[in-house]
Amino acid sequence: MIVKVLVVGPIGANCIILGCEKTRKAVVVDPGDEGDVILSVLAKDKLTVEHIINTHGHFDHVGANKRLKEVTGADILIHAKDAPMLGHLKEMAMAFGMRMENSPPADKLLSDGDIINFGEAKLKVLHTPGHSEGGISLLADDFVIAGDTLFQGSIGRTDLPGGDYKTLIKSIKTKLLSLGDNIKVYTGHGPSTLIGGEKRFNPFLQ
Repeated sequence: MIVKVLVVGPIGANCIILGCEKTRKAVVVDPGDEGDVILSVLAKDKLTVEHIINTHGHFDHVGANKRLKEVTGADILIHAKDAPMLGHLKEMAMAFGMRMENSPPADKLLSDGDIINFGEAKLKVLHTPGHSEGGISLLADDFVIAGDTLFQGSIGRTDLPGGDYKTLIKSIKTKLLSLGDNIKVYTGHGPSTLIGGEKRFNPFLQ
């Protein structure tokens, strides 16, 4: 599978482009900002976007939904519990001193266990709430995209609306740490990591 990680926006969110090598069908996960930069990468690699997937509804992960959908026509996918946030990005961004347009509404609401297909590639949806009520992770054969659930040596913040520390820890321990030590974790911010390393060294999980 083609995997490209772009750091976008003033908060430095990781936007992840995944593509099927055979068909060049693709998904864009968490297009938080800089929509034209994302589109240029897609064009350079001759990838056709079928889905825009949001791991959660915070503005720094969905800010370029509108631009990508306008250009590609791709469906916007998000968990049902975070879908209402897409219409309130202006207020969320304003609280952080930033400006942002609202996202179009979701085209499909995701649930735990859903399979997202693009070409011959696929992702399994894992509902991993705690950072937000509708937070999800996306599992491929040898990696998982964890959004703001799990970071290298840390975890997602739980002080925003819908956040809950105990719920987040439960999500990580039951849905992510069970995946296998060699599974790579693409995080919502910062460097990637491995499940095994987080089991052993993450201070929040000991």
